[in-house]
Amino acid sequence: MLPDLLKKNLRVVICGTGVSNYSAKVGSYYAGAGNKFWQVLYDVGLTPVKLSSKDYQRLLEYGIGLTDLVKNKVGTDRSFSRCDFDVEEFEKKIQKYKPKVVCFNGKKAAKVYFNEKDVKYGFQKKQIGCTRFFVAPSTSNTANRWWDPKWWQKLSDFIKNE
Repeated sequence: MLPDLLKKNLRVVICGTGVSNYSAKVGSYYAGAGNKFWQVLYDVGLTPVKLSSKDYQRLLEYGIGLTDLVKNKVGTDRSFSRCDFDVEEFEKKIQKYKPKVVCFNGKKAAKVYFNEKDVKYGFQKKQIGCTRFFVAPSTSNTANRWWDPKWWQKLSDFIKNE
């Protein structure tokens, strides 16, 4: 497992489902060769330079944090069972750190968090204090058929205008 990358009052905290086997092995978030995470952050202007997974701690310089809903296990979305998700601990982190936005990287974590069978991309109704929730398409290579960077651009546009 990887430690959270959090501090108070971030622009956005990106929340994945859980760390992949490869990311855990190399000790870096979103480390898979086919993962579009680092490229999309740069393309939509959330980072002014294209970072790589080994630079993940630099995200704090740009007001971006990272966490996952599954912190006790590594694997793919399909390998996690409902009991692996710690929604209560996640909410405590959001209440403590108070980011402007939490962006779920993919629908799986969002579905579990909101306890819904389906969620739509974009902003959600629920808030914790002033923290808003957003769902963007997964950057994972295994989710290519749902990939649409426009949602990441919408997130970036909102954050830049706040």
